[in-house]
Amino acid sequence: MNTRQAIRPARRHALRAAMALALALGLAGALAVPAAWAQKYPDKPIRLIVGYSAGGGVDAVARLLGTRLSTVLGQQVLVENRTGATSLIAADLVAKAAPDGYTLMMGDSALLIAKLLQPKIALDPLTSFKPVAGAFISPLMIVTGNDFPAKTPAELVAQLKANPGRFSFATSGVGTVQHLGFEMLKQSTGTFVVHVPYRGAAQIVPDVIGGQVPIGVVSATAAMAQAKAGKLRAVALMNNAKLEGAESVAPLADALPGFDVAPRIFVLAPAGTPNDIVDKLSAAVKTVLDTPEAGAAAAAQGTLRAYSTPAQLGKDMADETVRWKRIITEQRIVAEGS
Repeated sequence: MNTRQAIRPARRHALRAAMALALALGLAGALAVPAAWAQKYPDKPIRLIVGYSAGGGVDAVARLLGTRLSTVLGQQVLVENRTGATSLIAADLVAKAAPDGYTLMMGDSALLIAKLLQPKIALDPLTSFKPVAGAFISPLMIVTGNDFPAKTPAELVAQLKANPGRFSFATSGVGTVQHLGFEMLKQSTGTFVVHVPYRGAAQIVPDVIGGQVPIGVVSATAAMAQAKAGKLRAVALMNNAKLEGAESVAPLADALPGFDVAPRIFVLAPAGTPNDIVDKLSAAVKTVLDTPEAGAAAAAQGTLRAYSTPAQLGKDMADETVRWKRIITEQRIVAEGS
């Protein structure tokens, strides 16, 4: 064997060792990328996508939160409205975005319900996103005309039981939390009340006042001014909310222990977003919501602060989905046009 032949095995061994070292360093670098992202995150503006038009309830609290998050995170949080299909257009955009923390969604309970009523859609709120933080709840109120024969939750339940089919109730549409919440009331009391879908509270409240429909389910803020003016009656809140300006309105749970229905509003990120970034965002949301200023601003929009961690929000969304699915199935509710 000559000298040149003897050197070749040594070179091959050295080459293999160098390749193994490079592979190990590359893998370590790849594993370190999420941590590096989190350390420098955010270094550019963040988009907060809302599936409803500007000026609506979810949009209002998104702007409330976004403005204050900009200060906490040191980068602008820009609210974008992508309307249509009960927020599914916005949800699809966010679900398909890069999972880097720069595209988020301000979602609500309607997103969970939309999947149940339209099971063929590919998007799944429980798997297409990573929960970031629970943020708000929006208390709902049952209102009636002043001549309705009930003034309290117990009297309302008694009237519905004693008069099956006599009354109707208006909500802002089939499959809304308002609708499903009242369906839960019907189911828990064994009563029959006809549902009349409207486009929104702006149409419901005048018709309740005018007697065209005896019962309405609307957001608390949509009704309180008229209730205080004596034009209609606020009979019950659908959850145990302590809402400023509605302290005199009893919760439905007074007549139906444990009854608790309110739309949940939350922040989501695309599935696959690194945990460190999600945790940083969630902590920032909590910092904002812990301030008295945020509480007052939320109350002015008819919402209540309701922070929850990513893990708790994930559980809440799953539990809520089970709850809505049961009502939709047992009450045989189908989407409009189905």
